[in-house]
Amino acid sequence: MPESTKQILSILRDGSHFQWYVIPLLAFVFYVYAVEVEKHNWNLVLAGLAFWGMDWFNEIWNGLVLHFTNYAPVWGTPGRSAFVILAGLNIEIMFMFAVAGIIWTKLLLPDKKTRILGIPNRWFIAIAGSAFSVLVEYFLNAAHALTWEYSWWNRGAPWLIFLFGYLTFFIAAFWVYDMESFKKKLWTVSGLWGFDILCLILFVGILKWI
Repeated sequence: MPESTKQILSILRDGSHFQWYVIPLLAFVFYVYAVEVEKHNWNLVLAGLAFWGMDWFNEIWNGLVLHFTNYAPVWGTPGRSAFVILAGLNIEIMFMFAVAGIIWTKLLLPDKKTRILGIPNRWFIAIAGSAFSVLVEYFLNAAHALTWEYSWWNRGAPWLIFLFGYLTFFIAAFWVYDMESFKKKLWTVSGLWGFDILCLILFVGILKWI
């Protein structure tokens, strides 16, 4: 087991590392959503929740990789944090993903058929956003804040990080945003979050695998 994994396990859900800056981060997330709710911008709120829900889905299977390999998660967060929630998710990252979907969806053009450099704007922003996110991860990895222990998921092989680490988030958020039926949007996001919550109850609360 790599030293990074041992470090993650030593601080996993350890409340003694709490820092007060978590509270203003929480307030910031509440503010972002409150602004959109005040405007009755439900499409944007649900797109943001879809993006966030996809991240939780990824973090759950990432934790399961650690459990079943007993070696390492695909990505890990062994660095300093106010609270490490799962093997690859700390509370700071969680708050970032909570608002990232809203931020990126705000960049969409009103007409989904409008193209940017010949590419439909939804796909252009999804690809650009995913590439930017991978670049940020490169810097985090270089700073040893984010660890990669597998040859098929690292700086030399960014394709899976791009496709499954981020692009699926953007696709889900933009897909929900563009749905014509509000009921369908609501059921889709509810289904995603319901699945995430059931997995967390099972794998964290009952089986204690992650």
